[in-house]
Amino acid sequence: MFPCRIVLEWGVMKVAGLRYKRVVLKLSGEALAGEQGYGINPDIIHSIAKEIKEVVELGVEVSIVVGGGNIWRGMAGSAKGMDRATADYMGMLATVMNSLAMQDALEKAGVPTRVQTSIEMRQVAEPYIRRRAIRHLEKGRVVIFASGTGNPYFSTDTTAALRAAEIEAEVILMAKNKVDGVYSADPSRDPKAVKYETLTYMDVLNQGLGVMDSTASSLCMDNDIPLIVFSIDGQDNIRKVVMGEQIGTVVRGNA
Repeated sequence: MFPCRIVLEWGVMKVAGLRYKRVVLKLSGEALAGEQGYGINPDIIHSIAKEIKEVVELGVEVSIVVGGGNIWRGMAGSAKGMDRATADYMGMLATVMNSLAMQDALEKAGVPTRVQTSIEMRQVAEPYIRRRAIRHLEKGRVVIFASGTGNPYFSTDTTAALRAAEIEAEVILMAKNKVDGVYSADPSRDPKAVKYETLTYMDVLNQGLGVMDSTASSLCMDNDIPLIVFSIDGQDNIRKVVMGEQIGTVVRGNA
């Protein structure tokens, strides 16, 4: 149980004691695939939607950036000889597919959701408009940012950092499906790997820890946006993070 006090503000339920009011939740494509490693696992995506619903009901404004690695990876296509820009655009389309699946799961759970895409495709989603995204969040809708930044050579980690800065999110929540934080080495390969509780972005860059790519790390550092890396597998972990419970690894601009 979480000790909290519920109040009403403009007819919307709020919970006193929330650590974060507006967040960007970064989900990898692999998190939607589960153990199968590819495609979309309906049980997994509905479980994540249920967790997000609980957080929205607390009064948290939730935006989501979903990767596309469970369907297509631009870097993998480029490594096999495909034009890098073309491969990255294909990856952006994969994120749209995941975003629509996430929207469907959330709305089936009773959470109003909007998908906004950086590549315009009005038949399936809204174009990304910063002020409209903020207005959706203020009205209690979940906003899913799809198709990356709309440009090749940029990852969805960079998208999460960029959108967090644009909508003035207080934190980026990076939910992982295989690890519960940031380690000094791959814990699945090195039994001596040490888990960090706190880091700075300079630590991440200097040690090459691979939390997110260097562009995203620099963007977060420059805009003083904290990052929390945690496991999506734990029960109520998203809720625990927004309530301020110490789980995973916290990465900040300064020590």
